[in-house]
Amino acid sequence: MPALLNADSTLMCPHGGTVQIISSNTHTQVGGAYAALASDTFIIAGCPFMIGPVPSPCVQVNWVQPAARSQVGGNPTLTLASVGLCVAATQAAQGAVMIVVAQPQVSGL
Repeated sequence: MPALLNADSTLMCPHGGTVQIISSNTHTQVGGAYAALASDTFIIAGCPFMIGPVPSPCVQVNWVQPAARSQVGGNPTLTLASVGLCVAATQAAQGAVMIVVAQPQVSGL
């Protein structure tokens, strides 16, 4: 089973921007921080992506495949196997989010 993500997990866009997890979860902790939920806000900062001469940075993550069975308060959790798409302000998909670090203590499906 893949490890669950929490608010301290490290995520990046495919262009090197960093993802800040703003968790709405205040009930369930995994690995010492609140479990990350598909319904949380994931803001991307520092993405240098350009389409030709026009800046088109990734600004947020939209999760398309959260955990299948584990939930907190009815909201799906996220695991190392979850799939999220980084999107520009226009909502154009610009690549999959990279999960760099997740807590290793708790896993789920």
